[in-house]
Amino acid sequence: MSAHVVTPGDRSLAPSPELGAKLVALAGIGLVGYGLMFLIRNFTRFIELGLTPEQVGGTPEQIRAFSPHLFYYISHLQAAVAGFLIALGVAVILLAWRGIRAGQRWALWTALLVPVIALAFGLPLHYVYGLATLGHLGPIYLDVAILLVGTLLARRAFAR
Repeated sequence: MSAHVVTPGDRSLAPSPELGAKLVALAGIGLVGYGLMFLIRNFTRFIELGLTPEQVGGTPEQIRAFSPHLFYYISHLQAAVAGFLIALGVAVILLAWRGIRAGQRWALWTALLVPVIALAFGLPLHYVYGLATLGHLGPIYLDVAILLVGTLLARRAFAR
């Protein structure tokens, strides 16, 4: 038996983008799951995860009684946001599975950049309006952490 001698240019021990791609895909699955949860809550509890009637100005029944049109307007926005979250998640999954695993750098940066753009627009007002509870934003923070770790692992594999 001969021992394998590792040389500086040896690619047999170099990490592949596979683990990073799997984590990025997992982040995409998280976005799909969050979107589905968002949609289900819209039609069952109306108020988003991690928020209370006090934070949104009333119970679903109070909001509907005050203004049915406002209630339906909010509901339609929540359904639209759910659809965008689900679509974003599907795009991230496909970019990871077909692009990042194949070593395509453009897919890696697209899978990172698109959710970051969405967060840049959606996150700040949560703080301004007092809606930045851990119960509300925690799932997204976790998803972003998984996305970042996956991106860093894949990038490291691409750099070798």
